[in-house]
Amino acid sequence: MNSRTLLALFAIFALLPVGLAAQSHDGALADHQPHLFAAADFDIDPGAVTYSKDIAPILQRSCQNCHWAGGGAPMSLTTYGEVRRYAQRIKDRTAIRDRMGAMPPFFVEKDIGIHEFTNDYSLSDEELALIQAWADNGAPEGDPADMPPPLNFETDGNWVLGEPDLVVLSPDVTMPAIGPDRWGDIGTVPTGLTEDRWVKSVEIREVNDIPADLGTSTVGGRYIFHHMTYTSVGLDENGDAVSGTSTSWPIHEVGRNADIFPDRAGRLLAANSALSLANSHLHSNGRETTGRLEFGFTFFPEGYEPEYTRRGPRLGNGIDIDVAANRGEQEFHSFVTLEEHTKIIAFEPHLHAPGYRMCMEAIWGHNQFTLNCVGYDHNWVKQYIYEDDAAPLLPKGTILHIIGFLDTSEDNANVADARNWAGGGRRSVSNMFIDLGYSVVLTEEQFQTEMAERRAKMTDRNDFDVGCPLCWAPTIMTAGDDDQDTQAAREQQ
Repeated sequence: MNSRTLLALFAIFALLPVGLAAQSHDGALADHQPHLFAAADFDIDPGAVTYSKDIAPILQRSCQNCHWAGGGAPMSLTTYGEVRRYAQRIKDRTAIRDRMGAMPPFFVEKDIGIHEFTNDYSLSDEELALIQAWADNGAPEGDPADMPPPLNFETDGNWVLGEPDLVVLSPDVTMPAIGPDRWGDIGTVPTGLTEDRWVKSVEIREVNDIPADLGTSTVGGRYIFHHMTYTSVGLDENGDAVSGTSTSWPIHEVGRNADIFPDRAGRLLAANSALSLANSHLHSNGRETTGRLEFGFTFFPEGYEPEYTRRGPRLGNGIDIDVAANRGEQEFHSFVTLEEHTKIIAFEPHLHAPGYRMCMEAIWGHNQFTLNCVGYDHNWVKQYIYEDDAAPLLPKGTILHIIGFLDTSEDNANVADARNWAGGGRRSVSNMFIDLGYSVVLTEEQFQTEMAERRAKMTDRNDFDVGCPLCWAPTIMTAGDDDQDTQAAREQQ
């Protein structure tokens, strides 16, 4: 990089504010205030808001996938009679928005960082205003003719992403009504594939013998699998796993959303492979239950090849973590310097019971760009997948930083006993501090191409992409390139 270009590059960043999009949200669990909105701010007549016209569509999009008679939630919310009795609770829980206990469980803080995610079922400010006006006005039903057609949860076998191309079943496991947690390997299951296939999405669900109409007071009460960490492995002619062929896949946890891989970065499920279910955690739920996991894979078309296959770094500390007893607002930090250009595909905070928030920021020079802050609830571990044209696009040399916020005080209802110190460990009463999201590394050509695509969507230099700190940087010239006049013209693009 010549001196002219270097000076221009630093000039651009000198004009950017330090700590752009810095954390404006009060992170303290005890001080968190509900997100309340006045109907008048959205030109809403509070007396005209009804269940049939305004509330039912919101519930169908963001709530009923869990809140139906056979779903994982403790109550059904598919009819006015069911919903009416919970009107005030719905108002209160949706107003939490981005902290543990919020419904729907999509905890991105909307006043900071990047806002574009795939399958974002969170509620807008206007939708919260509608719910709050409706509940405060007596929760009227309105005209049933205004109701949208009801959802049919049985037509697709309750696969959230639709019917998969391949379904692989784990062995059945039976847990007693009362007993200790079970950890460990439950076997290897062949996929049956005869050719390599690139995976577009994977969804995992538990199928068990708990009656659909059996009431439960917790989400976990409908399941026996707490989580499953698994890989795919190649098999030899004897059906044994071949060393060095392991491919990791995203974790399954109760309440976690399905995984959708971007068009440029599918993941390979190889021919003659098997799923190695080596790391399971099962628990008793008060009823002897037999269940299994079903792994639903959807493939890219035959002939597809991904642009990006190499994975980026992972941040966090799941081992030597020191969490003090009975103390709120504890912070933990992890840093990594990116050695290659990196595109972050998904952000997935993973803490344990004391965790309530995680932020991710990119440090470039003297600037700190807060990419996202999200709340955390260990009952609803979530992955946040960026829209492809909004995913953080970070140059090599960037310092990627995550901050975990933990609370072991009595303000945190997830903590079993506020008096206990905790270190790292796999149980929920122990702790982890990890970003389980994933990223890919880019070549120089791929990095420049993606930045050019971002710039083409911007109107001018005042249109800034917080996830792309170099998008407006001048083109880097090397010896033998165009003359200075051409270079200057490029820098004005």
